[in-house]
Amino acid sequence: MLEDQSCLVSKDYQRESNWVACMNGKEPLVNYQECELVKCKLPNKSDAFNRVEVALSLGNSSASPNEQAGNKRHAGDNSDSSSLIHAIGRDNSIGCLIHCSRSDYGAIASLNRSFRSLIRSGELYKLRRENGVVEHWVYFSCQLVGWEAFDPSRGRWMHLPAMTPDECFVLADKESLAVGTELLVFGKEIFSLVIYRYSLLTNTWSSGMRMNVPRCLFGSASIGEIGILAGGCDSRGNILSSAELYNSESGTWKTLPSMNKPRKMCSGVFMDGKFYVIGGIGGAESKRLTCGEEYDLEKGTWREIPNMSPVQANAARNDMPATSDAPPLVAVVHNELYAADYADMEVRKYDKQNKAWVTIGRLPERAASMYGWGLAFRACGNRLIVIGGPKGGAEYIEVNSWVPSEGPIQWDLLGRKRSGSFVYNCAVMGC
Repeated sequence: MLEDQSCLVSKDYQRESNWVACMNGKEPLVNYQECELVKCKLPNKSDAFNRVEVALSLGNSSASPNEQAGNKRHAGDNSDSSSLIHAIGRDNSIGCLIHCSRSDYGAIASLNRSFRSLIRSGELYKLRRENGVVEHWVYFSCQLVGWEAFDPSRGRWMHLPAMTPDECFVLADKESLAVGTELLVFGKEIFSLVIYRYSLLTNTWSSGMRMNVPRCLFGSASIGEIGILAGGCDSRGNILSSAELYNSESGTWKTLPSMNKPRKMCSGVFMDGKFYVIGGIGGAESKRLTCGEEYDLEKGTWREIPNMSPVQANAARNDMPATSDAPPLVAVVHNELYAADYADMEVRKYDKQNKAWVTIGRLPERAASMYGWGLAFRACGNRLIVIGGPKGGAEYIEVNSWVPSEGPIQWDLLGRKRSGSFVYNCAVMGC
């Protein structure tokens, strides 16, 4: 990577992905590229990364022979430099770094304490967001508590550190949401509902966070550093209409106005700058809801939208409980709403003007599920992704991708790995 005399950084991809280990000595993200069954083409180093290499080389070439010798002796130590890349200054250094790939931060963080502290502080990610530089990684769990990450741009898989919950949390239903540089996993321990938080900056899990009204089975979505959770159930099973906003930068929860209808097992998305709750179960008889609700963040008001929920396979069957279906599998790309119909293996698009769903193509052939459970359908930047595996005990999952702006549906296989084929939880982190 940074091939300069004063930067003794390995080219090894595992070290490159384990950047957090360089920063704080914690257990690193484990890269297990060798587990892939499909070869993925890796892009070349980013132009920004090349600019960093040049700047580092210029900085070193301007030093005297004695200084160069000293730099070589102390390469990779914990020396500090407020200018980061001396030849171009701190501001220009940061300007280059925010355009580097997240995967390059491992090599950069290993240079010295300044680079390490800068990346760990979260300042780079905040500046990336302000400058419209965002990379999306997929975080998912095919085990009861184990989590993994997938970088779709480079086709790389990584293990997250192990969680340490109690047995009740392991076996209970869980929800997940990625906000800013955090992955939140919601579940239940013996005495209460709890939240486990994974930090990208420190590569560690922590617990103890509490929202204002603890809940499960809610609808949620995030945009930048904020996430909204709406509906769900409290610890006694009461269906809620309340909603909350979480700010990952301040670590605070804010109570929002309540929805028009209480609902659980619903889905949430951001679209056109507003938050939407779609479908779910509500009412005194816990029936399926076909309506959605729109929350205007500027006005602080909710508006009900009829027939916004895609039709679910068991909706017309009296012998199947409403809870048999998974929450609506929906995702938004470029402010267009899409849904996965697991029963007919179709992809549908929401016609905003006519308030109707239109079939536009098929799901990947091996995207199996159990009434929608075990299948992940998510937006990942400018693409839709489907994560799942075939039925019949196959020990692998696939990540398939389609970019709507490129034309009719044609799924590209981004990666496949040995794993359980049932996806318990999935979230996309864009930072």
